[in-house]
Amino acid sequence: MFFRGKMEKTAKSKDSNIVLALDFPFEEPKNKEKLFSRAKNVLDRVHPYICAVKINHHLVLPLGTFNGVQKIVEKAHDFGLLTIMDCKVNDIGSTNKVIAQYYYASGFDALIANPFIGWEEGLKPIFDVAQELQRGVILLVYMSHKGATEGYGQTIINTEKRVSIPQYMAFAKKALKWKADGIVAGATFPEKIKEIHKTIGEEIPIYSPGIGTQGGKIKAALEAGARYLIVGRTITLAEKPSEVAKKIRDQAKK
Repeated sequence: MFFRGKMEKTAKSKDSNIVLALDFPFEEPKNKEKLFSRAKNVLDRVHPYICAVKINHHLVLPLGTFNGVQKIVEKAHDFGLLTIMDCKVNDIGSTNKVIAQYYYASGFDALIANPFIGWEEGLKPIFDVAQELQRGVILLVYMSHKGATEGYGQTIINTEKRVSIPQYMAFAKKALKWKADGIVAGATFPEKIKEIHKTIGEEIPIYSPGIGTQGGKIKAALEAGARYLIVGRTITLAEKPSEVAKKIRDQAKK
């Protein structure tokens, strides 16, 4: 709840619901300083038009968690932005706990976890650490790529009620039960967002990736129930990222 409220305040103060995904193409390891400078430059330019920054393995692998990435996290915080680690945690509880501790120690305000692993000896240790440190946990409910239908879109059987249910809807209900700080549902599947939103209402905010490059539409995602839009390559690979970020922010505000 702490992160959820903080995110709402930040979005309001920044007058933006755009989360920047700092995604870049592969760079040779010897060019990691170039990659760091590129990420820093994009953040310098677009920070007035976003409310948070999402980082994943695109930067963690080449720059290191407590080296370049931590510096980017600190810079985002200096701009008044929140930071989300898109690690999609998906292991046993003891490992998940350590992963969460390291990412939170590096300054991240929240991380994204995969509900496939379940609660007991799975996600519970992450939620415990997050509660202790007043950080957030966002659950991955439906991804933005076409193959998402093979996993998150499959039909499962609820063994308690003996009824079939889409995998993503089972995850959405668990997000409510576990009191997650948010869920991820791809903007490329607005019909899924709408269905999920009917179940969770306004209690848990929906973060929607896939805007722009992957084909997701701002209006469709927001009208379906998304609260925050995650935008990556459309901004990071643009010749003028600040202009693109402002345009997306303004379109979302309408």
